[in-house]
Amino acid sequence: MSGVVFFDPACARPYSSQTLTETAIGGTEASVVRIADALGAHVMQHNRTAPDGRYRPPAPLPGVDSVILVRDSRALPTVARLFPNARYFLWLHDKMRPRSKRGRRLAATAELLAQMAVTVVCVSETQRADVVATLEWIGIAERVRTVRLYNPVDDALQPDGSPVDGSKLVFFSSPNKGLAFALDAFRALRRAIPDLRLLVGNPGYKLAAAGGLAGVQYLGPQPQWRIHAEVRTALCTFHPNFVIPETFGLVYAESNALGTPVLTHDFGAAAEVIGDPRQLLPVTAAHRLYERLAGALPPAARALPARLAARVGLFDPYIERIRRWRDGERPVVGPDPRFRLTHVAQQWRQLLEAE
Repeated sequence: MSGVVFFDPACARPYSSQTLTETAIGGTEASVVRIADALGAHVMQHNRTAPDGRYRPPAPLPGVDSVILVRDSRALPTVARLFPNARYFLWLHDKMRPRSKRGRRLAATAELLAQMAVTVVCVSETQRADVVATLEWIGIAERVRTVRLYNPVDDALQPDGSPVDGSKLVFFSSPNKGLAFALDAFRALRRAIPDLRLLVGNPGYKLAAAGGLAGVQYLGPQPQWRIHAEVRTALCTFHPNFVIPETFGLVYAESNALGTPVLTHDFGAAAEVIGDPRQLLPVTAAHRLYERLAGALPPAARALPARLAARVGLFDPYIERIRRWRDGERPVVGPDPRFRLTHVAQQWRQLLEAE
């Protein structure tokens, strides 16, 4: 679909198809690459200065009939100037609530959203509900269409019979999505199960300082093939996040596709994407109170509060679940057809080809 342009006004650095195989990349950027490549579409990035095949600097391009603006509606004037005759889509990936910072940003472009007949694409029904509530708060919900298209998982991701290391847990996500709490929980896990190890990586942004916590190995930013190789052999993806909600949770979908269960909380879109209560734990008032008290502390200062929390049983559900999985009750998981790249790309084609 050469008449389609994905326009990214927010990426930290330019990316392309090659980035997926060579360097660390975030979930949003990976999703843009997979869908754009599947559609044969162009990708323009605000900070790209030289073309790389279909990945181009911002500039007018003949024959463009559809523009998908990624994340930030404040770039609508830019895409309207470059492609005045196109249809416009806003592909949101981040949490959006009424009166929130992102909600106010969307409100600042309310008239443009309506005048340009922008279709808002959400990555889950969970996110879509919040976006609709935000549009209602702005007062344009009746004038702006919203649709849900899940983020894609590569069709090649599936279990391959790799041996599982029952002592290995992995955390591969942005560190602001609960890493500090995960490390606190891991302290308690390791006291209860001393042979446990935790491998920590991230997509390459919001880097966390590597501490000296016993049993934790910091891999830093890694390309996806390396992440997937580690996930395949892990007992589980350990992601007890209740700090920043996942609007989709590519780490959940990819982990399950590889045959590895996830241990996380029923928070954000986790239940929608995972669909398996064995991989979910509730978020309790005790969790929220602990994070409210300890959340502002530097990592080294969280050891004492973590030990006190362990004494009152805050981390016991993780210990119990990990023990059960090590003892033979580990869930058998696999690819979810809702997220297969071929399926999601076809949904994009239908959306873009609709009159």
